[in-house]
Amino acid sequence: MKATLDTIILYVKNVELLKNFYVENFRLEVMEEDPVWALLNAGALQIGLHTIGDPYLENIKNGHQFDNNTKLVFEIDTDIESARKEFVSRNIQMRDIKTFDNYDFWLCDGTDPEGNVFQLKSKKAIR
Repeated sequence: MKATLDTIILYVKNVELLKNFYVENFRLEVMEEDPVWALLNAGALQIGLHTIGDPYLENIKNGHQFDNNTKLVFEIDTDIESARKEFVSRNIQMRDIKTFDNYDFWLCDGTDPEGNVFQLKSKKAIR
């Protein structure tokens, strides 16, 4: 069997908040939405945002940021320094720009309003 990754689903506390975050900051298109679900077109795949089940929501305090092991990577078509500055100006937590030896990209991690990690990835020639 050959499989192709189609959709990544993040279970979130506030679908509307995160939908707006990804639409406003990454210009993703909303494909579907209702009060507990949003499906965003992220190019080669889709990102689904699904409300966490009620038993879990009851234990989450306002302002809580999740700790998980998932990172969404967005390749951008602009230089990473100006992209990072733009995100910081919007009060989005961003880490320092980094790269690795023999790697053709600059990288910069950030977090969305619920603590999910995303990464900006830019070709070195653009920096």
